[in-house]
Amino acid sequence: MDKLQTQIIKTLGVQPEIDPALEVRRSIELLKAYLLRTGMQSLVLGISGGQDSTLAGKLAQMAITELRQETGDVKYQFIAMRLPYGKQADEQDALDAIAWQKADQTIRIDIEPAVLGMVSQLELAGLTITDFNKGNIKARQRMIAQYGVAAAKQGVVIGTDHAAEAISGFYTKFGDGAADVTPLYRLNKRQGRAMLAYLEAPTHLYEKIPTADLEEDRPALPDEVALGVSYDMIDDYLEGKSIPAEQAAQIEKLYLRSEHKRRGPVTVFDEWWQ
Repeated sequence: MDKLQTQIIKTLGVQPEIDPALEVRRSIELLKAYLLRTGMQSLVLGISGGQDSTLAGKLAQMAITELRQETGDVKYQFIAMRLPYGKQADEQDALDAIAWQKADQTIRIDIEPAVLGMVSQLELAGLTITDFNKGNIKARQRMIAQYGVAAAKQGVVIGTDHAAEAISGFYTKFGDGAADVTPLYRLNKRQGRAMLAYLEAPTHLYEKIPTADLEEDRPALPDEVALGVSYDMIDDYLEGKSIPAEQAAQIEKLYLRSEHKRRGPVTVFDEWWQ
């Protein structure tokens, strides 16, 4: 491995191999400890029907179930949120995920009116809002809704960021990249699939082609097309394996370009960006 690959793997905390049972336990304990330490009562997560929210939601419900058993306190709840933009093409997958998770509560909020309202106001201010920009507004509106529910329910918001996403910056800053606790951080994509298989999740929820599905001009655009590199290549890189130089260069380009997403707001004391 070269120096940058070694540094990235260390920064993101990725292991070359995992024990799915152990990693499930680590994530559950993190979520339980966070609630106990903060005194909050609920875990809030938007469920899209994709691999990451399916896994994070299951871990959340398992953590909540254990907390109720251990404390005898029924106040602890997992709240699964449905956050479609109008009609969602894979709505059934999201519903299947929530059913498998056995979520305590489900709250549905259609973000389309809020997104269209914001876009309209921006356009009235003389701005041209591209389809890509609108996609990021959708992601940020979903997070506004989750924090609105969390504030009303004494909750914290779960993020689904993981190493294969973090390395590429493939998320919206202050959108799906905003959260209080991220139980999947340290895992690559195939490790998340291994945990879902261990938990006996419905296979169609994690064998489907990953897509952020934020762009209307390119609906259901596969993540790997947008990234210009496959998740298998990213996972191999994160596990310390040797991959073709062209693919490694693309991954490292994405990593360096998206460094600002993995940092807090810049202050006079920061040096990484100079």
